[in-house]
Amino acid sequence: MFFALDGFLFAGWVVRIPAIKQQTGASASTLGLALLGVSAGAVITMMLTGRLCRRYGSHAVTVACGVLLPLSIALPAQTHSALSLGLVLLVFGAAYGGMNVAMNSAAVDLVAELRRPVMPSFHAAFSLGGMVGAGLGGLVAGGLSASTHLFLLAAIGLLVTAVAGPALLRHRPSRTAPEPHTPQAPPQRKLTPRARRIVVLFGVIALCTAYGEGALADWGALHLEQDLDAHPGLAAAGYALFALTMTIGRLTGTMLLERLGQTRTLVLGGAVAAAGMLLGALAPTVWLALAGFAVTGLGLANIFPVAVGRAGELAGPSGVAAASTLGYGGMLLGPPAIGFLADWFSLPMALTTVALLAAAAAALGYGARNATHA
Repeated sequence: MFFALDGFLFAGWVVRIPAIKQQTGASASTLGLALLGVSAGAVITMMLTGRLCRRYGSHAVTVACGVLLPLSIALPAQTHSALSLGLVLLVFGAAYGGMNVAMNSAAVDLVAELRRPVMPSFHAAFSLGGMVGAGLGGLVAGGLSASTHLFLLAAIGLLVTAVAGPALLRHRPSRTAPEPHTPQAPPQRKLTPRARRIVVLFGVIALCTAYGEGALADWGALHLEQDLDAHPGLAAAGYALFALTMTIGRLTGTMLLERLGQTRTLVLGGAVAAAGMLLGALAPTVWLALAGFAVTGLGLANIFPVAVGRAGELAGPSGVAAASTLGYGGMLLGPPAIGFLADWFSLPMALTTVALLAAAAAALGYGARNATHA
């Protein structure tokens, strides 16, 4: 429920970016700098959240962020300048980053108890929430103002947290002797230098793919609407389609990991995402671009959860926080980089950098083959 809520709220925000851009009068580059607030806020809080998870437990921190995130999503629609937008997005990003570390730490612990590679299933819930949030946003884009829409999302988010939070708080891991990576206990042993390098490697893989997810979230709808003259509802559906194929890819992720192993899953995913994004960025028609978005979603689907899950196996909440911080560094770099490249060249050319980094993730995934269970 919390993974799905996270995706639902984030997608609800991103499909209203074109409306917020018009409301604030921001250019592509200044919008990119304002969007930097989401990633900056997330990165600032991620390492702190890892420590909070070790002290208070990942479940309690997840519920706390489940309150803060809905409260913060209503703020962007109240802004009228790029500066004020960037400042409120810092708050939204801080809640979003805290939620991601806390819920991933809880998921890593559950994966260890189940003894199956089910991490993609949790991320499938995130993508499903994103699909629903983007689809709903597309339906109401022409009828509701951004302010009303985001206020309703905040109310839905608080309701979900009120329903799901108590059940999560009542749950405790079944193991009587906590392992070093459990959220309820501090690590019992120090990581070796090799383990630290592996955590960093998987963090960089997460960075390459988070860049792509953030680019499509922040710029996909604008690309379809601005460059290909898509209707605002159809432009919002572009991210919904991307989220749908990511959901499908993640629902089959456990099967892929069991059959192909981590290395083949990472390499194949990166290659497919690179090909799909080239089509999505450079296609001359809306429908071909949508097809490219769909292929990109399938390719990126399992790379981030595999990378974060492996880092969590090695180092618990600290590993999740480190890999997530590096991963969201991709989102930190993405908005301003694509914004400036769009001003200097064009938005389609700027989006081809997603394909470049997806190919880099495939290469790094192959390079990490000796550090995985493939």
